[in-house]
Amino acid sequence: MGDIIVIQFVTLDGVVSDPDGRWGTGHGGWAFRFGDGPVSGDKFQLGDRMERGVQLYGRRTWEHFARLWPGRDSDYAAVMNRVPKRVATRTGCDPAAWSNSAVVDGDPVAWAAAERDHRDVVVIGSLSLVRQLAAADVVDEYRLITFPLAVGEGDRLFTAPAGFRFTRVEPAGPATLSVLRRDRG
Repeated sequence: MGDIIVIQFVTLDGVVSDPDGRWGTGHGGWAFRFGDGPVSGDKFQLGDRMERGVQLYGRRTWEHFARLWPGRDSDYAAVMNRVPKRVATRTGCDPAAWSNSAVVDGDPVAWAAAERDHRDVVVIGSLSLVRQLAAADVVDEYRLITFPLAVGEGDRLFTAPAGFRFTRVEPAGPATLSVLRRDRG
């Protein structure tokens, strides 16, 4: 059995939108104000869970990553390009654009909940998809890289993750890795 794990970059005031500035918002680009260090490699410390599991993306995040990762040359890029990836989309995409990708047939929440019976499902970015999973109460863990700044505007991940507790908080360069785990009591 696996977990549904959401990984996100987030500001102190809870904003997750436009961390790299690609959407051109007034608040965007905040994740790269500290250089590439906080956003490179396995900062979320998933280790072999990444390779044993499957990544799940919303279409826009997947399309962005499909342009970035195939051209990168690092150990972590090799993992990102090798692992299985699934895309939740209503409008379609070309899965051939990024190796080991396929479109989720049907409801992505039902797919993720069923897939978790066999392996970890790692959801990267994809805020609208994360909100669907959270509303269905199927997220088991959040891994957040929190950057030491408040941007004041933008989409927030949540106001209070009910039923979760901090299981780990540690430095990640100038940022902090926080792991919140569902308290299944």
